[in-house]
Amino acid sequence: MPGLVSIKTPPETPALRISVSDENHGRNGPGSSRSEQVNPKTNSPAPRRPPSPSTSRAKPSPDRSSGKKKSPPEKVEIDESSLDNPDLGPFLLKLARDTIASGEGPNKALDYALRAAKSFERCAVDGEPSLDLAMSLHVVAAIYCSLVRFDEAIPVLETAIKVPEVSRGADHALAAFSGYMQLGDTYSMLGQLDRSIESYKEGLKTQMEALGDTDPRVAETCRYLAEAHVQAMQFDEAESLCKKTLEIHRVHSPPASLEEAADRRLMALICEAKGDYELALEHLVLANMAMIANGQETEVATIDVGIGNIYLSLSRFDEAVFSYQKALTVFKSSKGDNHPSVASVYVRLADLYYKTGKLRESRSYCENALRIYAKPVPGTTPEDIASGLMEISAIYELFNEPEEALKLLLKAMKLLEDKPGQQSTIAGIEARMGVMFYMVGRYEEARSSFENAVTKLRASGERKSAFFGVVLNQMGLSSVQLFKIDEAAELFEEAREILEQECGHCHQDTLGVYSNLAATYDAIGRVDDAIEILEYVLKLREEKLGTANPDFNDEKKRLAELLKEAGRSRNKNPKSLENLIDPNSKRTTKKETSSKKWSAFGFRS
Repeated sequence: MPGLVSIKTPPETPALRISVSDENHGRNGPGSSRSEQVNPKTNSPAPRRPPSPSTSRAKPSPDRSSGKKKSPPEKVEIDESSLDNPDLGPFLLKLARDTIASGEGPNKALDYALRAAKSFERCAVDGEPSLDLAMSLHVVAAIYCSLVRFDEAIPVLETAIKVPEVSRGADHALAAFSGYMQLGDTYSMLGQLDRSIESYKEGLKTQMEALGDTDPRVAETCRYLAEAHVQAMQFDEAESLCKKTLEIHRVHSPPASLEEAADRRLMALICEAKGDYELALEHLVLANMAMIANGQETEVATIDVGIGNIYLSLSRFDEAVFSYQKALTVFKSSKGDNHPSVASVYVRLADLYYKTGKLRESRSYCENALRIYAKPVPGTTPEDIASGLMEISAIYELFNEPEEALKLLLKAMKLLEDKPGQQSTIAGIEARMGVMFYMVGRYEEARSSFENAVTKLRASGERKSAFFGVVLNQMGLSSVQLFKIDEAAELFEEAREILEQECGHCHQDTLGVYSNLAATYDAIGRVDDAIEILEYVLKLREEKLGTANPDFNDEKKRLAELLKEAGRSRNKNPKSLENLIDPNSKRTTKKETSSKKWSAFGFRS
């Protein structure tokens, strides 16, 4: 986590590091000076290549410098009445640290840390905020997280944030800043990305008030927050923060520094997500040059994979193959033939060869990658394997082998289901499974998968993203197939509202929802509403999108059928949809719905 200055700790107290588990990536902030680090990385809901590694994220690990485990501290019985002794708090906090360092287990350490916090609270001078109390609460929260008791860590951190007074100086600013960032990490592990980002923003604001806008540590925090925005697919916000980070590092770091390389890799990821492939390529080439100048051979290979991805997006296939093969050679020589990094390049090559029509080579690379994931080398994380399986599943889906794709997604989901902070990723997997169940006609299973995905996305704060709108649309289509028409209408209405906000009225996803909603309204007897929607869509196509799209003739034919049934002619000036779709509109009864003939409309996924 980005630091301000060192906070005072009791003398001769070893630094505390608490790891959630060996397989979880940490989410420590850049330039961290905080001792408690329990921060697994959160993935985005949609399956995609992970962000480029940067110096801002490191994996927490216990201190192993001694080479052997420390003996556990002797059990100390403490009378509650003695907590008024001002010397007891630092002593108990040191016991908590020693207990963690000894590997004895977090439960006893939690007891010591809770008593230390209580002692600091009792001994605090009236009107004087106690930084020792704030620090002990941070330790308590870190231990709760290591026990996967994240909900209990939240109120502890909220209390810790209220203790320091930023106006009292740098130590108080650091305590508040550390609390906000740790709170953001904890929300992240619960999959609540919106709350996580808000906490990081408060931490950044506190840090900037203490250090100014151009301090290098502010740059690290900006990049940290930018990565969180990327994971939430908020790319405009991420781009703004990443630009600020680059500006600060240009002033404070030498040319072609590692910091600048990390910034450019993140900026390339953002540009790629926004479809600006040429600019993404420019940033990756500059990052590559910086890594070469600093002798970072493995990192150069990782960037080569990213460059290959951009070439693939630009259909520059020969250059993509060259970049992938360069990376593959380095990974095999430095990490071995069975390392997941090798498997990840195989997957990219499989995707490339599928797109160039070389299906035999594509399948061969998929099988080679699967062999590596089936027998992972020590140190391979479940997240790495799950990510690879998800990408291979997408290729098998292109092979028109949905059953095999489903098996791989199920394996990926099982690898992640017990891991903190993976709710959004699991939601993305369930959404993809729903699509494939729908494709093979297993509509009940499709609806169940979509419903699970929607529940997780709502809980993670992504209920306003375009991805969430698309999932709602897919769930509505499944409900139509199960003759749950009123439910489908509600889902399409919610999807419409989200996609209008996130993508605009003219986006293909939004137009698809309009069409589905019109068909649903026709099915439940709201013919006038269906006509109004189709008139609006046709007006959009005629005035803004053109009539060459094959959907135009289909929608025009549908509208003509409805108008003939209603005995009306087309209204060339339809009213705005803002006043058209009213969730409180009168619904037809179930009996009326079942007796009404189905419309000739089709539904669009």
